[in-house]
Amino acid sequence: MTTADPRLLALVAGEASGDLLGSLLLRGLKARWPALRSMGIGGPRLAEQGFDAWWSSDRLAVRGYIEVLPRLRELLRIRRELGDRLLGAERPDVFIGVDAPDFNLDLEVRLRTAGVPTVHFVCPSIWAWRPEKVLKLKAAAEHVLCLFPFEPALLAEHGIAATFVGHPLASVIPMEPDQGAARRRLGLTPEGPLVAILPGSRADEVRYLADRFLRAAVLMRARRPDLRFVIPAAPGLKDRIDAIAAAHPLGGALTVVAGQSHDVLCACDLTLIASGTATLEAALFKRPMVIAYNMHWLSWQMMRRKRLQPWVGLPNILARDFVVPELLQDAATPEALADATLAWLQEPAKMQAVQARFAKLHHSLKRDTVQLATDAIEKILAR
Repeated sequence: MTTADPRLLALVAGEASGDLLGSLLLRGLKARWPALRSMGIGGPRLAEQGFDAWWSSDRLAVRGYIEVLPRLRELLRIRRELGDRLLGAERPDVFIGVDAPDFNLDLEVRLRTAGVPTVHFVCPSIWAWRPEKVLKLKAAAEHVLCLFPFEPALLAEHGIAATFVGHPLASVIPMEPDQGAARRRLGLTPEGPLVAILPGSRADEVRYLADRFLRAAVLMRARRPDLRFVIPAAPGLKDRIDAIAAAHPLGGALTVVAGQSHDVLCACDLTLIASGTATLEAALFKRPMVIAYNMHWLSWQMMRRKRLQPWVGLPNILARDFVVPELLQDAATPEALADATLAWLQEPAKMQAVQARFAKLHHSLKRDTVQLATDAIEKILAR
């Protein structure tokens, strides 16, 4: 095999975070194999790399148990049709499932059984909850590309081959973010404290979190009139967020932008943020945060029983400590969110201490992710 050989890659990236991770990986794979063709499910960032998206990653952006039921038939149909197509005329040399384990693992089992090499990028959080996923992962993936250093040893206990490749965002996000430049790019004035509000990248998250986050912002603004707020609306959700924001008396103190979440996290002083991948991004930008989450009550009851650790937010899980506050479900009231967010501004020394801890975390995750991942995939292709 040479780097000029035409290779066919199938990839499924769920949601905005998977689209970003997949695009970074695809860029490296194309550098190794310039003739590489790629197709499957992805979003705008993968499209920028020439990816042929048969379905948009937005179609997989669903969470929880109860919330998925109205979409279940559609999701199963997409997975079945995708599998049929990949086992037909467009059979890939390798399939890479980027996160989205509920969708990808069953698809990987089907493809692997039919002889297609499979790689799973991002180890499911079997160390945090849902430990039963490890058996499905063993059947699904020939190799797992892990973002966190403790994961390969854990997977090895179950006979699963894995490589720690670091987190690609640790190489993309600067160790010392330029806050002033980010504010200029967003058209924000350089002075005064700025709070980033990130209510999630899924429509269902925005439904449950945006209103309470904005009610918290109104309470904060009443106590600190110098505060300003900025929301990076995920693709396709800006109109919905604008409509919710219009119901809250924040006026010119609130700016809603389309996308640009990294600029927003770079520009802010701290963030009120939905639990998920974005919390790790905020930590890599060294931003103190308040992590919150709210979902359908029945989904919450089902998920909480599967928790293996006291933490939910990735920064806290990786630190194995409540480095930043978590306000979940009934605890995530506007009053509690406002109090916890303002508390950071009242303790500058605590803000500096958490920024130092996040800098150490950044160093621990920074590897040549694309090189390590590409090397691992090349070994599979060479078999």
